[in-house]
Amino acid sequence: MAKVKSAFYCQKCGHETPKWLGKCPSCNEWNTFVEELIQKQIPQVVAFSRSGESAKPQSLEDIEQKEHPRIVLNDKEMNRVLGGGLVYGSLILFGGEPGIGKSTLILQLAVTNPGLKVLYVSGEESDQQIKMRSDRIGVSNKDCFILTETNVQNIFKQAEQVQPQLLVIDSIQTLYSSQIESSPGSISQVRECTAQLLRYAKQSNVPVFLIGHITKEGSLAGPKVLEHMVDTVLQFEGDRNHVYRLLRSIKNRFGSTNELGIYEMLGSGLREVANPSEILISDSDTSLSGVSIAATMEGMRPMLIEVQALVSTAAYGTPQRSSTGFDSKRLNMLLAVMEKRCGFKLGAKDVFLNIAGGIKVDDPAIDLAVVAAVLSSNADISIQKKIALSAEVGLSGEVRPVNRADQRIHEAEKLGFDKIIISKYNKGIDQKNFKIELIQCGTIIEVVKALFA
Repeated sequence: MAKVKSAFYCQKCGHETPKWLGKCPSCNEWNTFVEELIQKQIPQVVAFSRSGESAKPQSLEDIEQKEHPRIVLNDKEMNRVLGGGLVYGSLILFGGEPGIGKSTLILQLAVTNPGLKVLYVSGEESDQQIKMRSDRIGVSNKDCFILTETNVQNIFKQAEQVQPQLLVIDSIQTLYSSQIESSPGSISQVRECTAQLLRYAKQSNVPVFLIGHITKEGSLAGPKVLEHMVDTVLQFEGDRNHVYRLLRSIKNRFGSTNELGIYEMLGSGLREVANPSEILISDSDTSLSGVSIAATMEGMRPMLIEVQALVSTAAYGTPQRSSTGFDSKRLNMLLAVMEKRCGFKLGAKDVFLNIAGGIKVDDPAIDLAVVAAVLSSNADISIQKKIALSAEVGLSGEVRPVNRADQRIHEAEKLGFDKIIISKYNKGIDQKNFKIELIQCGTIIEVVKALFA
């Protein structure tokens, strides 16, 4: 006989309590508790051990370190973000806004790897709809099996027959387990289904992709405990008005969390962008004011981006400060530094800043490019097109060094730039090692003289 009980769960963090509370004691959010009926089977104690035997404690020195092999995919951008490929038995949570291209990317991943047996489980679309998307991509794979199912127990039965090398769940919010009496998408269902899929991944050594939804705040839907359970959390983001999509790693137990993958959305699917610097810089022959080029780093990948600024007289007395793709608070700080330390009167002017290409950058190395673009627009003097900038700006107006400066310089040199402005405090940078001219400055005033003298 199964016991049925009622419990209240926080929709933010998954905290459980036997009664309703106005404020969650775990995450301090208000009015987030919802009531759910939970049915537990008795007895149901699941012991987990990878070897199938009871685990025994071992000395740390007695444990042999083994190199974990990976499944190398045909998608180089995905391999880079994952840290070199798919790790066997890993659980990957893949999130993104509706319509951004999550299902297209994962289906493309499933059909473009011949020889890799994939079981694609869809709880949102029919098999005919998935076939239409596959035809649009233009690639077919006999090793890709489609299953339209939402019951976790039935999925495991089919997976036992197919014996896939990769399992894809689209999406985790549509699954339900018959062991819990609550609707699909609820906190308890999402958590229980993820726990069962985690157990399946570890016991069968099959990597599992979980596609997840995004809330209005931009975070992954479901309790935060999901991000602790999985091995890797990937975020697929981008602006619908632009064709470029960014794949970021928020959490990765088997690689770096600073890597970035870039795709271009086409009618036939998503295309990998091998050299993002060429697409993020406009090819306009006209010299325009308010435009500068910054050398930035995303993970281990250097790339050049275009920074655009517009400075105009405030029409209504109160100046506006607006930025797209750049932290607005940091923009205000840089404007205050320019006014206090360098004497540029920007307090009564509107300042608009944009990172071209629809990407978001938080690298402090683009500070100098932001300052140069704002001053260029303010004076209405264009910056030479073959000059790049890469340095951080301090509160005293000094130009501070940044990490991996040599890689940034090589990237600018590879794309044909003649000069790059960096901090003179960068250590180990020698002009003899580069063909591009290095302009080393210590303050913003020196940068202004080098750009507009």
